[in-house]
Order: sequence, then structure tokens, then C-alpha cells
Amino acid sequence: MTDTNPDSLCFLPLGGSDEIGMNLNLYGYGPERDRKWIIVDCGVTFGDLSTPGVDLIMPDPRFIEERAGDLIGMVLTHAHEDHMGAVAHLWRRLRCPIWATPFTAWLVRDRLHEYGLEDEVELHEIALDSRFDLGPFDIQLVTLTHSIPEPNGLAIRTPAGLVLHTGDWKIDPDPLIGESTDVSALTAMGEEGVLAMVCDSTNVFSKGESGSEAGVKEELVKVVSENTTGKVAIAAFASNVARLQSAIEAAEANGRRVCLIGRSMHRMTAAAKSVGLLQHVQDFVSEEEAGFFPPEKILYLCTGSQGEPRAALSRIAEGNHRNVNLGPGDTVIFSSRVIPGNDLGIFQLQNRLAERGVEIITEKDRPVHVSGHPCRDELAQMYQWAQPSVAIPVHGERRHLIEHAAFARELQVPHSVTVRNGDMVEIRSDGTASIIDEAPAGRLHVDGNFLTDADANSMRERRKLAYAGEITVAMAVSRKGELLSGPDLRCMGVAEDANLSNEEFMDALADEAERTYDRLSPRNRRDLEYAEEEIRRAVRREANRIWGKKPWIDVMLLEI
Repeated sequence: MTDTNPDSLCFLPLGGSDEIGMNLNLYGYGPERDRKWIIVDCGVTFGDLSTPGVDLIMPDPRFIEERAGDLIGMVLTHAHEDHMGAVAHLWRRLRCPIWATPFTAWLVRDRLHEYGLEDEVELHEIALDSRFDLGPFDIQLVTLTHSIPEPNGLAIRTPAGLVLHTGDWKIDPDPLIGESTDVSALTAMGEEGVLAMVCDSTNVFSKGESGSEAGVKEELVKVVSENTTGKVAIAAFASNVARLQSAIEAAEANGRRVCLIGRSMHRMTAAAKSVGLLQHVQDFVSEEEAGFFPPEKILYLCTGSQGEPRAALSRIAEGNHRNVNLGPGDTVIFSSRVIPGNDLGIFQLQNRLAERGVEIITEKDRPVHVSGHPCRDELAQMYQWAQPSVAIPVHGERRHLIEHAAFARELQVPHSVTVRNGDMVEIRSDGTASIIDEAPAGRLHVDGNFLTDADANSMRERRKLAYAGEITVAMAVSRKGELLSGPDLRCMGVAEDANLSNEEFMDALADEAERTYDRLSPRNRRDLEYAEEEIRRAVRREANRIWGKKPWIDVMLLEI
């Protein structure tokens, strides 16, 4: 569509809508032909069984990459991986300056260093409560509370009006680390007039409030005190520095020293100390030193609460961690929630710990975790403060966004828009909004050292191989089309059956390959590409007839 409105204000999510995680949001201002853009957050999610071999997944920034000349900069709301983890991967495609508060900036700088980008990126470290201009955008940081230091909402002002982008948040009256929610700033915006609020939807189905970190600290002190003879390990998200502080205080209150296990724990505590946090705790004990402490005098603070196979706690559960061993009399406290999709890995991890005689305590047993996202009462309070004309739910699956929009209507918000990634929303100065266009919103996979389109042939082939394996058919033929040797079959990932040996299965497929070649005309035999395709189809059909699955078939005709 052609837009000539000079005051056009657009919101465009490329990640984080219709999903939880992988946030990448665009705001654009001005007529389409001369629209200026900013990026808010640039995050990742993690690969799973549906993406074999893939470490990370991130939004495809093609839309804004093609408009790089109109991209003014990127603002990061906080330092969770699903909000800043893609910066180092995507920056060379975007090449824009970045603004972040000190804790987030430290972690971004550390990640850029890993990728050799620290001298290329223009990274602006800004104070909390900062207000600055990016082209037509007047950006004000608003202090909120969340499960990481320095979470910020953004008040984005343009000549068209004010949009409040909450980022991730909750209302914690006693967050332990950092300031509490800046209610005065939020209510002032409500009085000024908020056109739209782009808001976190994670816990929209949960009634009440999410709870306070102060309550978790009290419970951790109690739980640790109940184990007087064995080792204690607390598994938590390393980014939740308030939770780390609580775990450390629980250890020290019970005469235990703390040993950090896992690279992320060391990275996050270093970032926290760089901005003045965790200053009044005892020095951490190294893994090697911890082995010399009596069991009742040590507490391990571990990564791996989500069952990640390579994380510290999984290696401990397998019994192959080089320095840490847990067994009967020891306790593991999961001070975290089960993220949907990680259920199987977490339960397998807990089963392995149980087999070793370890006592397991989770949030289902004791109140050792609270969410970092707002429940319904907190959402209602935020809407009361901000009083937006339009609700734009994000950071949720489809069902979350639909429920959030319905809840906003119950709260008397006049308008709501439920967006999918790629939906371009025009937010109008009269307090209305609608989807006006659609942009490409694909996915990129981090596959080893490569950054690959999610729809690339290699990714489709990988999924097929994971589902039904591969069979290779090799045949040697003469220039006249005579079969000289073969078919020779090799397979990988093909199932075995008690009533049919693998050799018999391969023989049946080899017979079908030979029959198919014999049926080809002399002319078609000389067209090796055509002959290979005919054999591939025939062998695949025969495999499906016998096995009930269609494996990946690779046929090679070698002309001698």
C-alpha cells in the first residue's frame, strides 16, 4: 500500500508475537517512502527436537536489513537471551548503533568480544531513567521489575503520540536488587496520554500476582537449613541475579560457602559485580576447592535447571562432572519453573538425580520460585496506570495474545490488536490502530558456525533424516547402459524389525532398484540424472510399502 501520512507511526514485530521468546520489534515513523526505524530488542530461542543439530533460532531481519539506510538504532530493554542474544549474530546485517543500560551493555560487550565485533559496534551505555532522541523518536527508559537486573520499559514518543513498550516485567514490591517499579513515571504517562501499550502476555492465564523475590529468599533459607549433613545444590537461571543473591544469603545464613558451577553463572556474576551488585558476599569457592569442604559446608549454585544436556547439572546427574558428585543425603533445589517444551528434559534430569539418591525439591513442593512476568492482577494494575487507548499484546503464543486482548477489553481499553510476526500495525493519533500490511518474518538457524535460513534445503533434509534415516543406493553401469555391479545399499537410521532382518530389507530394496533400472529404455539409461530419479522413487515406494516410512534415498550411478 502507498502511505502518504507524514505522521504515520508503525509497530512491526519480527519475533516474539505468537511465541514466547526470540523478540525483535520495529517501530517506524513517517511516510512509507521516508520512514525511519528503530529496533527494540534482538533475541534468540533455543533449538529443540524439531530442529536437529540447531543450537539457536532467531528472527530473520530481512525486512529491516533491506531498509538499513533508514535504521537509526537499536534499544535493548534488558539482558535476557530472548531479548539480546541475537545481537552478535545479526549485527553485521544491521550495522546500527545500540543503546543499553550498564548491566545489559556489559553482557552485550562480552558477547561481541566472543565474535570479534567489540571494535566495530557503536555501543552506547546509558543510565537508568535515561531520555534521549533517535531521529523522530524520543525514548524514555522506565524502571520496572523482572527476573534480571535493570529491566526497562520504553516510553516512545513521536509527533503522532506516545507508545509504552513494556518489555518483560512484573510488579515486585521487594525485588531485592534494583529499584521497584517507577509508578510515578507510569501514571504521568497515563495522564499525558498513551496511544498504545505493547505489553507482555506470558502469564495472562494466571490469576493473582506473580509473587516477590523476598519471599523466595526466606524459603530458600529455610530449605537449606533443613539439610544439616549433605551437600546442597540450587539450580536457577543465572540471569536472575536477585535469585543468586538469595541463594548466596541462604548459604551464608547456614554456614555454607558457595561454589559456582557453569559458565553462565560466572559470566552473570561478573556482570553483576561490574555494576555494583553482589559486592557484600563472601568470595566464591572454586570447584577444585569445594571438594575439600565438608558436605554440610558447601552449596553449589548450578546452571542447567531446564535439563540442558551440556549444562553443569546434567553432567552432575550423569556422574561425569570432573569436580562435583552428588548422591544419598544431598539435595537439589530447582529454584526455577518448567519452561514449556523443556518438560521432558527436566523430568529426565530429575529422574537421574533421584536414581543417585538425591532429594529433589521444586516449586511444586515449596515456594522456591516466582515468575518474572505479570499475572492478571498485575496486568490490571499496569493498564490502570498507563490508560492506553490501544492494547497490543506480545510475548505470548496465539492463545496468550487472544486472551490478553479480551482481558484488556474487560479493563475498558477501547481498542486492541492481536498481531502475528510480520503484521505491520499503524497506531493513529486518534487512539485507534489496525494491521495495514505484512512483512516477511522468517527464521534463521545457528547451525554450528553457519547462519542458515530455516526453510533452506539443508534444514528440510535434516528434518527428514531425523524422521526416517537415509538409504544410499550405488550402482556401476557401462556407457552402453549395462549394469556392471550393484546395487550396493548402505543405510543410516533405518529401524530394525524382529521378523525381518536389516539384510533382508536391504535385499528387497536392491531388487527393486535393479528391476527399475532394467525397465528403463536404453535412451533413459544414458540419462543418468533421469535414471537416478526413477530408481530413487521406486526404492522409496518399496521402503514405504515394507516399513511404512519414506526414508531419504540417495542414488548414485557411476558410469565406467
